[in-house]
Amino acid sequence: MTNSPIVTDVAIIGAGPAGLFAAFECSMLKMRSLLIDALDNVGGQCTALYPEKPIYDIPAHPAITAQELIESLEKQIKPFSIPRLLSHQIIELKGEKGNFQLTTHKRLDIHAKAVIIAVGAGAFGPNRPPLDNIEVYEKTGHIQYYVRRSDQFIGKNIVIAGGGDSAIDWALALKDKANHIDLIHRRDRFRASPESLSRLDAAIAEGKIQKIVPYQLKELHGENGILQSVEVATMDGETKKLKTDYLLAFFGLSTDLGPLDKWNIEKTAGKIPVNPSNGESSLPGVFAIGDISIYPGKLKLILQGFSEAATVAHGIYPIIYPDTALHFEYSTTQGVPNT
Repeated sequence: MTNSPIVTDVAIIGAGPAGLFAAFECSMLKMRSLLIDALDNVGGQCTALYPEKPIYDIPAHPAITAQELIESLEKQIKPFSIPRLLSHQIIELKGEKGNFQLTTHKRLDIHAKAVIIAVGAGAFGPNRPPLDNIEVYEKTGHIQYYVRRSDQFIGKNIVIAGGGDSAIDWALALKDKANHIDLIHRRDRFRASPESLSRLDAAIAEGKIQKIVPYQLKELHGENGILQSVEVATMDGETKKLKTDYLLAFFGLSTDLGPLDKWNIEKTAGKIPVNPSNGESSLPGVFAIGDISIYPGKLKLILQGFSEAATVAHGIYPIIYPDTALHFEYSTTQGVPNT
């Protein structure tokens, strides 16, 4: 016996922030959508990697955690009862605009008139530092690459390694919880927003964060999976030991587009070039939004993904309703359509 195919107007691959908002925008235009994700819950990287990480550039929210953002997006689409297909990876895409067939790794077929790809960077995992016995401390949680529960660091000594946004953001987020934070980087220059760098300088001046530069991770010291200190070294061989309970290593993610990389869609450096006027890829009827899409002037911001979701929904409307002109209305006058 074979499963009957799922039929929808728009198949949305990826249930992160951009995918969730795309489902809302499609629903506002009375188009049926289906959310599909390889993970077992919605939220993408926000939920899987940094649920407690504060985000500062979401309009109307001076600060909001990643988990709170996903919960708000879920509330926004709740009136539409949008179905979701979780723990399913799309391995095959066939057909043409108006008549696509997608197949999951569990051999479930989906028929859709249009497709939105919102997979972020694809499948992801941390770039792990090349340290001896690192697996021992990973298993006990004394080395972490994502922060899911910040309260576990209350009163603890922490070494944070990295020079980008994640390292800086978590150093700032944990400075009032931890007993002490050492921030190590191979050079005395960090890659973060000017505001974050200003806050970092203030925290260093207050003694809440100690900057250890230019040093790199060298060795781990501890017993029975309990981390006691991290040894760091300069390029000239100068070393020092930093007493710590936890090492948080933020060296970015290794990503893999998986089956998507074999689809007949133009790609550039792991991204999908799109027409910025409607978000359509080189394959008519297939659109891309969020981190996976690229075009001149693209900003890698969640709010940009939200804007792209609205643009793509309007670009898809003529495919779903070819004989109906779309008269744009503001949501304040339109309200939420009856479902």
